[in-house]
Amino acid sequence: MKRFLIYLSVIPIMVSCYNLEKPEKPEDLIAKDKMVNVIIDMSLLSAAKGVNKKTLENNGIYPLDYVYKKYNIDSVQFINSNAYYTYYIDDYEAIYKRVKDSLSKLKKKYRSIEEIEKKEKRKRDSIKREKNSDSLNLKKTRELKNKKLKK
Repeated sequence: MKRFLIYLSVIPIMVSCYNLEKPEKPEDLIAKDKMVNVIIDMSLLSAAKGVNKKTLENNGIYPLDYVYKKYNIDSVQFINSNAYYTYYIDDYEAIYKRVKDSLSKLKKKYRSIEEIEKKEKRKRDSIKREKNSDSLNLKKTRELKNKKLKK
């Protein structure tokens, strides 16, 4: 019971200390369009990192460093910009909607490429099987002719 009262008294103190002031606009705020691209690249590299982190690191690719360098930003600038946009939920939601839409388009694009590659592979495999089958038939025919000639 004592613990419950302590928690009950600590929670209002913590909540009352929480400051919900409007954040100041950072001087080096990342533009929304650029922020969308940064988040897209971070998402893609995060997914790639999850698949095979060791391969990326062995090739000297550190995902966050790569993105920061590509967009000529640093981690503090990204954190400040991200914090600023999170306060303005409508802007943040719009940014993430664009990110989601872009990632969906990329997914659709790569799925269609994958389908085309599968069709081409099936075609190559069927041609290869046909060639193998033809060569086996030719070999069998030769063997039969050789047997007939020997008789």
